[in-house]
Amino acid sequence: MTDIREMQEEVRAWFAGRIPDGWFADDPEVTVDRDEILVVGGIEPPEIEKGASEEARREAEVGRIARFREETRDKRIGIALGAERRFRAKVSWGATCGESRRLFTTLSVPVMTRLRMPERAVLDTLVDAGVARSRSHALAWCVRLVARHQGEWLDDLRSAFSEVERVRAEGPTL
Repeated sequence: MTDIREMQEEVRAWFAGRIPDGWFADDPEVTVDRDEILVVGGIEPPEIEKGASEEARREAEVGRIARFREETRDKRIGIALGAERRFRAKVSWGATCGESRRLFTTLSVPVMTRLRMPERAVLDTLVDAGVARSRSHALAWCVRLVARHQGEWLDDLRSAFSEVERVRAEGPTL
């Protein structure tokens, strides 16, 4: 199965059948790419006193996520091993609680690129200024910056690509 969209549907269904009831408040968000399957579920936020500070609320949410991570570790590992055998991709997990989101066990995958001197100069400036530890770290920083500031444009691009894929799939077969 080479179509990521098709694979994503199969992966979502597979996880829906294996994640224990009660782990998440809603269906988890399952994202698939060529290297990794990321499963992020929302957990119920803790009840805190009215008038508690934003910092107190955030601490309670992060604590709830940490507790979920510890309590579900063995079962998550078992589910992940089954998925990794089935889909030949690493599985990563995460949780959201209120306004807080934490990802655990996510991959950092090397990506090869060729850059000319002006692009390398940008990365070297970020390294020299202490913004990044290395060219690799600087490039990752640039990608996150683009994602943050051009997120809507990237979403439009993904939607357009999905539409092209749909039309292509409906087209004539040879």
